[in-house]
Amino acid sequence: MNLIEGEIQHSNIFVHLPRFDEIYYDGYLEGNVRKYRAVREGLPCHVLVLNVIRKDENVIWGAFQDLIKRSVANAALAVRGVYIFDVLTKNIHQEVKTYNHAEITTMLINHALKCAPGEKRLIKYSSIYGILRKLSLVDWGKMTLKTAVEVFKDEGRFFDLMLKKLIKNFEFAGEPGVLMINDLSQNPIYNVQDEMQQKRLSALMAKQIPTSIEFPPEVYIRDINGIRELYSGLHV
Repeated sequence: MNLIEGEIQHSNIFVHLPRFDEIYYDGYLEGNVRKYRAVREGLPCHVLVLNVIRKDENVIWGAFQDLIKRSVANAALAVRGVYIFDVLTKNIHQEVKTYNHAEITTMLINHALKCAPGEKRLIKYSSIYGILRKLSLVDWGKMTLKTAVEVFKDEGRFFDLMLKKLIKNFEFAGEPGVLMINDLSQNPIYNVQDEMQQKRLSALMAKQIPTSIEFPPEVYIRDINGIRELYSGLHV
C-alpha cells in the first residue's frame, strides 16, 4: 500500500522532508523504531522514524493513549473481525485538547466495515495517522491498538546517545536512507543553545557516520520548532 495515496506526506513525519514518489510501511525495525520504504526520483531508500517524548511530559502521552484506547475498544464492539490499528504519528498536545471520541470511533467503524481480510487502510484524523489492518473475519470484533513512543529519560545534553543507537541500523545498509527523530515534546529535546549537546552531536556525526557507513543517512530532528538536518548524507 503506497501511503502517498493516503496523503502521509502531510503528516508531521514527512511534511518537511524532501518529497517522495512512493512510501510503504514495513512495521517495526526494533523496539519503537519504525521502518518505511520509499522511492525518490526513481531510486529506493529506507526511512527510519523514532517518535520520542521527554520523560516529564510522559503523562500527556499516557492521556492520549487512554483517549484512543477507548475509541478503539468501542469501535471493536460494532464490527466483526480481528483488526490492528497502528498509530504512526500524531500531535499529542493538540489531540488531548481537541480529540473527539465519537468522531474517531465512527471513523474506525466505517473503515473497518469496508475492509476485506488482509486489507490495509491509512486512516487520517486531525494530526493522527494510522494504519488499520484486518487480519481475519470472525463473528465477533477485536481491534488491537499499537503505538510506539520512546520516552527520553536523559538530560538533553546526552541526546547523541539516542541517535548513536539509531545510526547503527545504517551500518550495513545496502541503499541510502533517512533517519528521523520525531520529537513530540512541548519542550523540545534539541536545543541549539545547549553547547554541550551541540558539541556531542557534532562529534557523533564526524566520528561515526563517515568512517563506518557505506551509505551515510540523512539525519533529521523534527519538533515544534520545525525540522533540522543534523547530517547531510549521500542524497538519493
